[in-house]
Order: sequence, then structure tokens, then C-alpha cells
Amino acid sequence: MTNSSSLPRDFYAAPTLTVAEALLGKVLVHSSSEGTVAGTIVETEAYIGQDDPACHASTGLTKRNAPMYGPPGKAYIYLNYGVHFLLNAVTEKEGFPAAVLIRALEPLSGMNLMRRRRIIKSRDIALNDLCRGPGNLTRALGITLAENGFDLTGRQLRIENRGIVLGTVAHGPRVGIRVATDRPWRCWIDGHPCVSR
Repeated sequence: MTNSSSLPRDFYAAPTLTVAEALLGKVLVHSSSEGTVAGTIVETEAYIGQDDPACHASTGLTKRNAPMYGPPGKAYIYLNYGVHFLLNAVTEKEGFPAAVLIRALEPLSGMNLMRRRRIIKSRDIALNDLCRGPGNLTRALGITLAENGFDLTGRQLRIENRGIVLGTVAHGPRVGIRVATDRPWRCWIDGHPCVSR
């Protein structure tokens, strides 16, 4: 069943760099038995095809990266360095492996639940830090491998257009990778306090 406020599938079927920028200002929502949490996307990163050495598909189709080859608008979630779950939105056409990593959010709702999930030795976490970084945002939103392959046009894990306009978009090199670091495939809201440092 499709949620009427979710972005439609054809939004994700566009070129990955277009989707990476267009996702800024959209709202990521996760509903679970614990409650519903949401945040505005303020930073993204594109990974495009087998020719991109930083893309998980650079070595071809595997069991792990199979969602990237699926239809656009699906969630590709993986465990990074055995520690953090990272959420990507699959883009372009089915059979072509590409996705946008969601890197940072501005918390919108469910902040108390986010804080409980992110608690570090009883230290309170500042609002701007709750969803800064791709591993922190999935922890705050309660997103795990259980949601890998979920339809982002559905109900439980979805991205909505609420008409939010945040500011000027900046572009620059991807971060947290060791190869193809020169490609300006990261997008963020310039000067936003929730963007990765």
C-alpha cells in the first residue's frame, strides 16, 4: 500500500546526482512499534554504477548489494565496519546499480525516542548531533538491516515531500571513503548545523 505523502517511484528513477540534490529538504520517516520519528534530509552522497570505485557495485552483483540492482525507490541498508547501519535510496533504472546515501538529518519529530536510542553513557546529545552522520541517523531512527529492501514509497520507512525549503545547496567531494574521493557527489545545505563536520 502506498502512502499518499510518500515520494513517488519516478522521483527515484531519475539520474542519481539529480536525486541526491532533490532529496535535500525531504523528510525521512520511520514508523515502528516504539513510535514514529522523522527528520529533514540535509546531506546526501551519490554512488553510481560499476564504474564508480567507491560504489558497492564496483565488483559486480553480490548478495549484499543486490538491492542496488533492483527497482528505484527501495532502501539499500548495509552494516558499515560492523558498527553502523547506513541507509541508501536506490535510484535510476532497475538493473543499473546506483543509490544515494542519506548522510544527515535535522530532527523533526520523535526527538525523545531518538535520544533514548542514541544515549551514550548517560550523556545528553545535542539536537543538532542526533542525526549528524549516516550511522547516527539510522540509530536515532531505529533503522537496521531488517528494513533492507523496504519500499520507500510505502508506509513504514518512507520519504515525504512536506514543502520544506532550507537554503543554498553546496556540492563537494564524498567523505569517509578511500577511493574516488575527488568526485563532487556529496550534496548538503550550506551552513546547516546538522551537516557532517
